[in-house]
Amino acid sequence: MVDHLLKVVKRDVGMYVHKFAVDLGGILVETLHSVSGLAYGQDVVEVKQVSSDGEPTIRKQPGAAQSGQITITRGMDRSEALTNWVKETQATHNHAGALQNISVVFLDSSNNVVKRIQLLNAWVSSRSAPDLAADGSGPAIETVQIEFDDMVIE
Repeated sequence: MVDHLLKVVKRDVGMYVHKFAVDLGGILVETLHSVSGLAYGQDVVEVKQVSSDGEPTIRKQPGAAQSGQITITRGMDRSEALTNWVKETQATHNHAGALQNISVVFLDSSNNVVKRIQLLNAWVSSRSAPDLAADGSGPAIETVQIEFDDMVIE
């Protein structure tokens, strides 16, 4: 019985931080280097009252959800999905047309989806082009910051 439990525990190693993808409206963004800033926040409202016997009380309760921001770092390539989304937001200043629900997807060793984090009403707020150097030999890396209104973990 114990041997069987140990085998189950050994096989379930959890999620890997190096196996992930960004789903941009059904299109996977290629050549990702990193995704950072996956965080959710909520305001905390402090309510101060006096009880019926005159004792002050302080209670905390949830307030409004906070919007968030992630940063995607990726190698520049010929993939047009992310580039076109950046253009839609910044070149044409079409904020309403650029809003998309995107997902950060965690994958297992067989590339099956283990967990999905949806970022609702996401849009690109900034993009940094790679640094260029004549003596450089590394890949051209760009950074894209994405704002979102809400996060849903599936």
